[in-house]
Amino acid sequence: MNTLVDIDQLQVKLGTYRTGTASALKDPGLLPLAKMRRKTASQLMVPLDRETAHKRLPSGKYLIMPKIDGEFTLLVYRGGHIVSLNPYGTVRVGAPWHDEALRLLKTAGVKSAILGGELYVRRPDGKRARVHDVVSIARAPETEAAVATLAYAAFAIYDLDGQDLTTKPLDQIAALRRILKGGDRAHAIETHEGDAAEVMRRFADYVDKDGGEGVVALSTDLGWYKIKPRHTLDVAVVGFSDSIEDRAGMLHSLLLAVVRDDGTYHLVGRTGGGFSDDQRRQFLINLGKRAAESQYAEVNSDRVAYRMITPGLVAEISCLDVITTSSEGEPIERMVLDYDGHQWLGIRRLPLASIISPQFLRFRDDKGANPGDVGLSQLERITDIPASDAPARDARLPASTLLRRAVATKELKGKTMMRKLMLWKTNKESVSPEHPAYVIALTDFSPNRKTPLERDIRVSSSLEQIEAYWQVWHAEQFVKGWVVK
Repeated sequence: MNTLVDIDQLQVKLGTYRTGTASALKDPGLLPLAKMRRKTASQLMVPLDRETAHKRLPSGKYLIMPKIDGEFTLLVYRGGHIVSLNPYGTVRVGAPWHDEALRLLKTAGVKSAILGGELYVRRPDGKRARVHDVVSIARAPETEAAVATLAYAAFAIYDLDGQDLTTKPLDQIAALRRILKGGDRAHAIETHEGDAAEVMRRFADYVDKDGGEGVVALSTDLGWYKIKPRHTLDVAVVGFSDSIEDRAGMLHSLLLAVVRDDGTYHLVGRTGGGFSDDQRRQFLINLGKRAAESQYAEVNSDRVAYRMITPGLVAEISCLDVITTSSEGEPIERMVLDYDGHQWLGIRRLPLASIISPQFLRFRDDKGANPGDVGLSQLERITDIPASDAPARDARLPASTLLRRAVATKELKGKTMMRKLMLWKTNKESVSPEHPAYVIALTDFSPNRKTPLERDIRVSSSLEQIEAYWQVWHAEQFVKGWVVK
């Protein structure tokens, strides 16, 4: 009997290779452990590009290893059995690399172990494998030969017969080399020791010569660094926001999207870097001329709302990475928008990605906001995007219903102030769990203030509670001197 997993709950893919969900695990604590270890690893790593690494990587000694474009995976060995698990809850057993790892651990005399590593694909053509190769083959292999291309590079030991070696990089690599000695499909990751200059030399070898993803440099004294080349993307610009306080009159950031095959706009992030001050002033003026109405609202890091623009503008950006899961291992979902010719409409959230450290490069007048120029395929060349071909319009949510609206004005020093209170029912709570049933929003505009436009919002699943918010806000905001329209 397998002490780690209920084999009957796993689906046979090919031969002895089976996969399933974490519900098949006999130890329910393994999935939270996988999520925690991945989150910790992500939080420890400082991401750098080549240019920044030359400037910011501290002098000292490092353990240097290649950054493998694979899937973070726990390898668990107990009671003479072995299983692998990723942070998303996918359990796998019976692939050739599992069998090899089991044999090596037994030969090394190990009683129990939990290793951390990257599950990756060795492509027959010798080209660099990417994470979507892993996802494709591991999920639905077409042949046993395809399953045999899966390999595992271990880089951490979370448990070795009761010992946790994660804070001792040199000790854990030495132990990995010992217990996985002679491994081919299951092996210790390649490592080198050296200073900051050696880190950059290895980066050039792995990336420039071999086409690799990057390098990881570890030091218990200096920190842990992930160094990768930057990616270039063309994206649709759908909105912009203003700076505040001493930078008022300047662009703060752009709201960015990729265009899905059905013509909808999938928000992928925002960028506020890469602009000169002169560009920030001029771009703010130019973008203001493209302002468009929108039922969808989003705010920047200063809580200033983005002003949406008519579609068509394309920007070229660079980014350090594109990731599809959070540090907790949960899928990253972004809002999909549609433009009906008059205004922007929110459709719903769908899985996409986050762009890490985006920087503006230039506007692309030679490209349009269409799937061919700014499509999802750009992201898919970097990582695996779940449900990328799903038509977003088929998932359109019900329209909201306005329940109450109140607007008031007040004259002060020759200028008009305005306050607007709105209460609506979303009609989406039963079909989309990320939407509340009721929303109340306050907009407060005063040209005499340092921050002229201020907003506040409350949500609730209770009509009684949201009505109470209305009564309180109406009494507080529409006081003497305010004329209700």
